[in-house]
Amino acid sequence: MNKPVAFDNTLRIAVDIGGTFTDGVATLSPQGRIWVAKSPTTPADPGEAVTTVIRDLLRQVEQSYGSADAAPALAEVVHGTTLITNTLIERKGAKTGLVTTSGMRDALDIGREWRYDIYDLDIELPKPLIEARDRIEVAERLDSRGEVLDPLDDDKLARMVEALRGLEVESVAVSLLHSYVNTEHEKAIEARLKAALPELSVSLSSDLAREIKEFERTSTVAANAYVKPLVATYLQELDARIAAIRPGIPLRVMVSSGGFSSAESGAQSPILLLESGPAAGVMSALNTARQSGIDNVLAFDMGGTTAKACVAVGGDAPIAHSFECARVERFKRGSGLPILIPSIELIEIGAGGGSIAHCNRLGLLNIGPESSGSVPGPACYGRGGTDPTVTDADLLLGYLSPDNFLGGEMALDVANATAAMARLAGELKVSPLEATWGICNVVNENMASAARIHIAENGLDPRDFTMVATGGAGPVHAVEVARKLRIPRVLIPIAAGAGSCLGMLAAPARIDRAWSNPQLLADVDWAQVEENLTALRRQSEVELAEAGAQDVEWVIGAAMRYYGQGAEISVSIPYEGVSPATAGVLLAAFEAEYERLYGRLVPNAAPQVITWRLVGRAPSEGHHFEWGDNRVRGGDGASQGATGRREIYLPLKGGFGPVPVHDRYSIEPGRTLQGPLILEERESTIVVAVEADVTIRPDLTVAVTIKEFD
Repeated sequence: MNKPVAFDNTLRIAVDIGGTFTDGVATLSPQGRIWVAKSPTTPADPGEAVTTVIRDLLRQVEQSYGSADAAPALAEVVHGTTLITNTLIERKGAKTGLVTTSGMRDALDIGREWRYDIYDLDIELPKPLIEARDRIEVAERLDSRGEVLDPLDDDKLARMVEALRGLEVESVAVSLLHSYVNTEHEKAIEARLKAALPELSVSLSSDLAREIKEFERTSTVAANAYVKPLVATYLQELDARIAAIRPGIPLRVMVSSGGFSSAESGAQSPILLLESGPAAGVMSALNTARQSGIDNVLAFDMGGTTAKACVAVGGDAPIAHSFECARVERFKRGSGLPILIPSIELIEIGAGGGSIAHCNRLGLLNIGPESSGSVPGPACYGRGGTDPTVTDADLLLGYLSPDNFLGGEMALDVANATAAMARLAGELKVSPLEATWGICNVVNENMASAARIHIAENGLDPRDFTMVATGGAGPVHAVEVARKLRIPRVLIPIAAGAGSCLGMLAAPARIDRAWSNPQLLADVDWAQVEENLTALRRQSEVELAEAGAQDVEWVIGAAMRYYGQGAEISVSIPYEGVSPATAGVLLAAFEAEYERLYGRLVPNAAPQVITWRLVGRAPSEGHHFEWGDNRVRGGDGASQGATGRREIYLPLKGGFGPVPVHDRYSIEPGRTLQGPLILEERESTIVVAVEADVTIRPDLTVAVTIKEFD
């Protein structure tokens, strides 16, 4: 077990694997000095790019200190990855079997028995990860209270083992009926499988999603089992690679709920890492907002493959306890695999920089969902890509510099981008400029529309929000998306292109546990609740200690509803011991939230607790970051002016016009510039194509106040 790390004059590194680039940030704690590295993602061997980034970061730190001996010691590496998401989308996981209760074999096929598009006669439903022939039924049964109706004996376990041996699977998911109340039968199956088939990877639904909803729970454990062998091998190899660079350095992993955990925990429950990169982007945005005293935040993260957003009110990200992945139709709810894990509530609002633009069968412009990735990449990368992408459009509109991309390390090929755009324009029967601006405008409008709907659904007004933009493509598009939403202010934090990594470094260690036991609030057995909470807390404390957490805050959560309703709402209260008096505290929290959402309470209705939750996390703290090298040159009079001028497309003018181009970190903090303008940095480019005040804050955050909306 890794001991808790005391971060005092030590180095921490965060690495995030994206669809196009792998980003890394090293920070010196507690001073907050940072160094940034970026490398194209290596899909065939993702760990190769991670190793490249770590070595580059350590080299930069050593250069800053003059020698390796003078450089601070590396304390830990925190990692986020799209490996789980990509494996589920591409269906490249392990051959997996399912063990379930008799009569439950077809739950993965039956699903919820509803169509996500009632007008599509050729609707394609998500295919289960586990084939029907690889599912085994066991003659056991629990009732809804966890009482044994049909016991699980040695003969049944022996037949199960022989059936699995014949399937020759690498991994197995175990999901039994009502195991959320009583885990005894699932634990017995796990023990027998480990004894008889020790090479088999085993995942239990009661470990991952101890909740009602048999289909969703089975889908969750199936997904975990499907990716578990691959992720376990990947993390082991990555740990070995880090050890080859610096022996004895603990590896942590970012989880979807906005915290981080140990690599050992991640290898056991990899499905918890599913949305780790986007979650880290939100944490970075919230850290920036916290430094500025802002409570209502629209976190906007746009990378190479997707753009995602999070609506955060009160300084905290909302947590969802179910979502979908690997959708057949990207923006249609119900077309994906349901997953029951705690995750920051994100909305996928559009394409990324590498998303491919094409002419659909109706002759209209579509962008994505296909992405050029890092190999071959957009046409302008000059690596064999021939399809026009969002990045190609940004280049041809003047938003990106062909000579200063990645700080000049990578030249962009304008001729290739022009040729790709001309082919698309011919298919669309429009001019090349119309096709180019069409790509950018459609992407921006799609993102604004999706965010607008989500904000409205929560009864909020976008004009009350501040957008915080991260990701390599986020600062390029953020101001235009905010303008369409009529959001008046945009913040772009330091090293925004590697924002997910800053989020990992700002994130606390965190663990979430849950179990379902539907009961009327008046009938709750508080002694049993206390016993379960205590047991879960003890297990969680071990994992949090492995992740380096020292001081931990504990919160009790509950999914509640009025008896007879179909939807629950989530409430939480501090964990200060549990007794019958807790009922009053929980009821007050439930009624306050219910009235906020629906405007009134239901008279004479009986409150019901469906699922209990336990959350433990290290305290959230504001993290200040500053450059560890000599990037900031503010104060040099010669560097305060623009480094040049460039023709860019001005959307409200309907054509190109010259604007000043600045090196972002040459501008002295406190200075205000006037848009339109371009601010360039190595990791990204800030595009302000409308009239705006652009202020450099003391922490080097760029604050854009939009003055021109129409």
